[in-house]
Amino acid sequence: MTGTPLRVGLVGYGLAGSVFHAPLIAATEGLALDTVVTSNPQRQEQARAEFPDVRVAAAPDELFARSDELDLVVLASPNKTHVPLATAALKAGLPVVVDKPIAGTAAEARDLAALADERGLLLSVFQNRRWDNDFLTLRRLVAEGELGDVWRFESRFERWRPQPKGGWRESGDPAEIGGLLYDLGSHVVDQALVLFGPATLVYAESVVRRAGAEADDDTFIAITHANGVRSHLHVSATAAQLGPRFRVLGSRAGYVKYGLDPQEAALREGTRPNTDGWGVENAENEALWGRVGSGDSPLTGGGRPVPTVPGDYPAYYAAVAAALLDGAPNPVTAQEAAAVLDVLEAARRSARDGVTVRL
Repeated sequence: MTGTPLRVGLVGYGLAGSVFHAPLIAATEGLALDTVVTSNPQRQEQARAEFPDVRVAAAPDELFARSDELDLVVLASPNKTHVPLATAALKAGLPVVVDKPIAGTAAEARDLAALADERGLLLSVFQNRRWDNDFLTLRRLVAEGELGDVWRFESRFERWRPQPKGGWRESGDPAEIGGLLYDLGSHVVDQALVLFGPATLVYAESVVRRAGAEADDDTFIAITHANGVRSHLHVSATAAQLGPRFRVLGSRAGYVKYGLDPQEAALREGTRPNTDGWGVENAENEALWGRVGSGDSPLTGGGRPVPTVPGDYPAYYAAVAAALLDGAPNPVTAQEAAAVLDVLEAARRSARDGVTVRL
């Protein structure tokens, strides 16, 4: 990529904007962080301190009013704002990246996709955990046939947070699109669909366990895929003992992996992408690696350790830049995000009514 970088406006400078999007945008060849939109004075100062050349705006309307000065808008704002802001950006003639979930319903996601197609603009969804180290490793193992025919995919994104933190993410107001089903559930469902294709049946259990909590904090989703694979997905803030991140069982072997990709922790600590060792799991500690084998437990030495492929969140924005500059494929389409929302909506109905939902 050569020439003048694409100018990016970033809406929102909370956790998503400041920890994930801004550092990744700034580290991507072909992109330049031009403007941060936040009404919070402390966050405005934080943005200026972290990116001295950035411009700051207090409201998205200020950004859209000078759309001719920008080449891409990234929405890292609260979930309930995604649809109206994406609509406004597209109508202003700007390509858009939206943090997950793109919308509260699959219908809204498809309407946005149709608007983007009508305007001939990129609309992409930030599903960064497609570039987690464990997922990249598993994807390679499946593609190479190491596990044989996969029968069951178990995925856990669990935390131990016995006290609610508050805020819109834990709000019980449906308009906020909070709760773990739509937060972490967006990730684990997306990964399952990427690996094993469309869902045909969905069953879910979703509860609020913590005193004072309003939104679901312990949820299980079972998916039957069209190809026969069964996905069992767990997202929880109330797991006192964390299970394996992945346990994947096939006709030839299984793969078990504990621990989380290190990229989020690195970003939270202020480490910037593209530094030496970015996304690399500690190669000196094989206990962090997943194991492939059959007939024994990985915790008692069963199977062989498999070095973990380095995680690569920067690849998402590199692909966005390539799509805009060179016509390369959109890394995560709105239609793919709508398919995830089909499952999440079915899971919500299943948990509420105690039924299995056919898609």
